[in-house]
Amino acid sequence: MPTATIRITHVTTGLEVGGAEIMLYRLLANSDSRYFRHSVISLTAGGTLRPQIESVGVPVFDLGMQRGFPTPGSALRLLRLLGRLAPDILQGWMYHGNLAAWFGSITTRQQPPVIWGIHHSIYDLEREKRLTAAAIKLGARVSGACYRLIYVSHVSREQHERIGYRSDRGCIIPNGFETERFQPSPTSRAEVRDEFGIATDAPLIGLVCRYHPMKDHANFLRAAAQLLPSHPNARFLLIGTDVTPENPDLQALVTQLGLGDRALFLGQRDDMPRLMAALDIGGLSSATGEAFPLVVGEAMACGVPCTVTDVGDAGVMVADTGRVVPPKNPNALAAAWSELIELGADGRALLGARARARVQEHFALPAVTAQYEQIYTQAMASSTCIRDK
Repeated sequence: MPTATIRITHVTTGLEVGGAEIMLYRLLANSDSRYFRHSVISLTAGGTLRPQIESVGVPVFDLGMQRGFPTPGSALRLLRLLGRLAPDILQGWMYHGNLAAWFGSITTRQQPPVIWGIHHSIYDLEREKRLTAAAIKLGARVSGACYRLIYVSHVSREQHERIGYRSDRGCIIPNGFETERFQPSPTSRAEVRDEFGIATDAPLIGLVCRYHPMKDHANFLRAAAQLLPSHPNARFLLIGTDVTPENPDLQALVTQLGLGDRALFLGQRDDMPRLMAALDIGGLSSATGEAFPLVVGEAMACGVPCTVTDVGDAGVMVADTGRVVPPKNPNALAAAWSELIELGADGRALLGARARARVQEHFALPAVTAQYEQIYTQAMASSTCIRDK
């Protein structure tokens, strides 16, 4: 542990619900406040997670930026905030937050060491938003100025280093999971099924993610339609921002595929441990973009075997506790679901127990938090932080 308190300011693109933002909150909530004093600067205002972060005693500031190019005013607000906070270390989260942390370091008198958090995988830069692609490319050029580049997945690290991110600065810290909060619960399973009128013996398959093209909800729903002829009692639970009955694209697809009321759209929920524990099979249908998806680890921690598309490190997470299929292949996804259904409740329970044990052994939050804190301590102990001009 450090001999004196280390002040870390985290600079994040925003604080809406997402994998990186949730991991930031979990890190702050579990960090040892005797040795590490945290603060957060969000480029954008508001955010669902802001009150939660403030509730654990971490001050949150925002620059009030709109989506788009940064303005001179927002840059000035950043520098003034950093002058007040006087951090020993700056940690960026996501591409725009990473660049803001780098800018803050090189333009302030203290020039604290910079750590980046990279929570995205890159399969095709041309498919990224224009500003995101520009931020990724600029990040490659200035990555040598960082003390560490923290990736959450091996695939993400390989992809970024291929386009110029400094390999000698990289390390991997996976996302961490709250195994006491996410755990098997027969009570939750019964309650959720009763709430939504789902039979006790009906296979319940879940997908938890915001509505976005890279999440490929169409792949999930097409697989659902292919599964139903052989397993007509299966039900599908879809949860996440904009994943609602009012989403016209989703409802058009449900009508086209003839899914009727077999697919339930719940939108954003705040009772995820309860809902996860009710599933028979956890799902990931993403086409691209994933690095180390939180929802997969959370389902595994609940003792739920998962079927995932082979994007990011999803396959590494699941290993032999579930099924891994190619992306954009509803036939393969439906076949994998069918395999798990045909194992029966006892067979799935055995897989689920192995999945939970894997999370506890490799991805438990206390161990992950300790890895971050070790990097903070090392950064402070370094006599110099090499920066390439």
